Amino acid sequence: MTRTTNPSFSNRRSQIAGLSVAELAQEFGTPTFVYDAARIAQRVADLKAFDTVRYAQKACSTLAILDVIRRNGAVVDAVSAGEIRRALAVGYQPEGAPPPIVYTADIFDREALELCVERQIHVNCGSPDMIDQFGTRALGREITLRINPGFGHGHSQKTNTGGDQSKHGIWHEELADCLRRADRYGLKVTGLHMHIGSGTDLEHLAQVCGAMEQTALSVGPSVTNISTGGGLPIPYQADQSYVDLEAYYALWNATRKRLQEKFHHAIHLEIEPGRYLVAESGYLIAEVRAVKHQADNLFYLLDAGFNNLARPILYGSYHPMAVTLAEEGRSVVERDVIVGGPLCESGDIFTQEEGGFVAKRCLPEARVGDFVVIECAGAYGFVMGSNYNSKPLAAEVLIEDGQAHLIRRRQSFDDLVRNESIPNRQ
Repeated sequence: MTRTTNPSFSNRRSQIAGLSVAELAQEFGTPTFVYDAARIAQRVADLKAFDTVRYAQKACSTLAILDVIRRNGAVVDAVSAGEIRRALAVGYQPEGAPPPIVYTADIFDREALELCVERQIHVNCGSPDMIDQFGTRALGREITLRINPGFGHGHSQKTNTGGDQSKHGIWHEELADCLRRADRYGLKVTGLHMHIGSGTDLEHLAQVCGAMEQTALSVGPSVTNISTGGGLPIPYQADQSYVDLEAYYALWNATRKRLQEKFHHAIHLEIEPGRYLVAESGYLIAEVRAVKHQADNLFYLLDAGFNNLARPILYGSYHPMAVTLAEEGRSVVERDVIVGGPLCESGDIFTQEEGGFVAKRCLPEARVGDFVVIECAGAYGFVMGSNYNSKPLAAEVLIEDGQAHLIRRRQSFDDLVRNESIPNRQ
């Protein structure tokens, strides 16, 4: 189960999952997201020690990707009515043990509440108001509570999901009140969930395990399921490593065993990865459309921008990049370059650090018509896409068993304006 070795990244790439980058670009156009199904299957298998792998589909909710997840034995988490409907659309059943779909959120909008009540979707409540709203409609059902233990951790402050500056979860000091609320409606608290942020390390994880154990003891033996949350990191740079999954599991399993001894019944152990399952499977192929000098800076400007991949502008996130030459065999040297997109926005730079500071990347010398492949783009890539500057959403392609399948066609202009209207137009 352990994956602790450093990844190997190169700034040259000719293939993705055995297929030619240039040919993929020619067939499907650019910008296009390409996913390697085998990578997803391997990441699900990495976590087989846990009783249940529950995919946080907000990372990448395209139907074909959810279907790969389903076929590899993982269940799903949903954070909206739309995500519940996506899970149902690919064949997940609304009920089962463990629940195939869990709705995890800090609020119910009206559609999500109706859907959870009508379709018997298990609910992971992230606020006291959710307990009241669900309880008045679903007397006697089982629920899970998402607890904010009072501390958090993340690779960016924007990905920190614990502590008093986070909106997520039920504040740990309000647990007793929430148990009284649940009892008022006959709701049985059978599960607990804690997630403190993206990029959690083992030191912070040990704190979460301790907080989970104390919370479970406060709730009592009605607890039959604990969820570790997500946040499993993946390496984006060569000097980063995978988390020690055996040590990660051992911490949680020890917590589980202590609770089993206290409660005298089995405790089901879930993990809820998002990024870990899909990030490395995804590649964004973009064409170089301009190469320009600005004083001492050399820019590669692509036909993809932060409307396609927002992580760099949101978090200053680093993504490995590689150049694919349109003419293989061309001799090139390497340059320190700034990689940006087409948008009328100064922040449309892929090589930036948190705070918006522009950085450079050492890449092969490129020409207009060559391609830049932005790697580890399978998580929080397409799902955060927008139509800024009236740009269409990118195409998506899945490579499985050596075949490339178009799983989402590129958005057309008609798609872009389909739901718009001009009042009183003559």
